[in-house]
Amino acid sequence: MSRIPFPTPETMDEDQRRVHDKVVSGRRGKIVGPLRAALHSPELADRWQALGEFLRYNTTLTPRLSELAILVTGRACESPFEWYAHRAEAEKVGIEAPIIEALLAQRMPEGIGQDEATVIQFATELNRFNSVTDATYAQALARFGARTVVELTALVGYYTMVAMTLNAHEIPLPEGTAPAFPLPQRGPA
Repeated sequence: MSRIPFPTPETMDEDQRRVHDKVVSGRRGKIVGPLRAALHSPELADRWQALGEFLRYNTTLTPRLSELAILVTGRACESPFEWYAHRAEAEKVGIEAPIIEALLAQRMPEGIGQDEATVIQFATELNRFNSVTDATYAQALARFGARTVVELTALVGYYTMVAMTLNAHEIPLPEGTAPAFPLPQRGPA
């Protein structure tokens, strides 16, 4: 159960409803995950959904590369909901089960292409060290160019924010869905 209530269409004020309607009429088609919490601040939710839509659908990264970076981030941030939602998206774009299982185990998958390995290494380092090594950065820059490296960095940062929001508010998985891993342990109160 979530730590906060979610605004529903029946309880939303005018600003919340405007953002809600914009999201459900767009590419997402529904409000799930962290946007349900963000609706408590309609201006935040509106800016959030716009940035999220750009990073999810309009970068120079292929959907496959984006989903790999998101899975690495969801797992690194220990976000069961983000993992659940993006595992399904990864499967839709053809990411094979052994690759997904390797990322769940926080290992580099075997038998992947160099672009995929570069994205996974970049996202892994950025999540683990809050930066990347010179070698990883140079490899990403050589393979993808500056624009894509900037977008990849923003994608990882955005999905870190998503994971933190999901975890902090304990946004629940759909009923009957078992988490792939537990929420992170809370520190001392």
